Amino acid sequence: MAKEEEPPSSPMHPSSSYTFLLNIMSKRRTWACLFLLVYGTLLASSWNFLQSTLSWYNLQVRSSTSAWPALYASVLLGTVFGLLSMVAALMVMVPAVVVTWITVVVLLAFFGKPRRTLVVEGRKITGEIFGVVVRILLKEGNFVAAVCAVLGYFALVRRNGTQEGVVGES
Repeated sequence: MAKEEEPPSSPMHPSSSYTFLLNIMSKRRTWACLFLLVYGTLLASSWNFLQSTLSWYNLQVRSSTSAWPALYASVLLGTVFGLLSMVAALMVMVPAVVVTWITVVVLLAFFGKPRRTLVVEGRKITGEIFGVVVRILLKEGNFVAAVCAVLGYFALVRRNGTQEGVVGES
């Protein structure tokens, strides 16, 4: 009974698990599932964060009559949801930026730019695209954070006002 020896895996002959992993990761539905898994996790964690912030707010409202707990909770919620929106926008923007960059570099190469000039122009274009994306991302994230903070404040103050009205009537 002689054992057959497996040939060692080399760059020319990748192992079957490596080939399987590459085959799975090259599928569009795999990336879509990963995308949904990440955003589902973000949504679940943000929901848990929202629940814990609201429970903290309820404890603070019972012990204090000032508006500071509502202001603090709304700024905290606005900041977190602003950051989450920036992460979500970044995940959508990265593939778009890469496609834009590749398109511009290919067009430059198509119009006969030498390789050295192409590398220099590619670096400049990368810096410009990155700068524009970061500015848009910060602007959108700050807008979402501000809207969430303002809406959260009014929702918490209104909620607190209706709870006091209900308690006062009984």
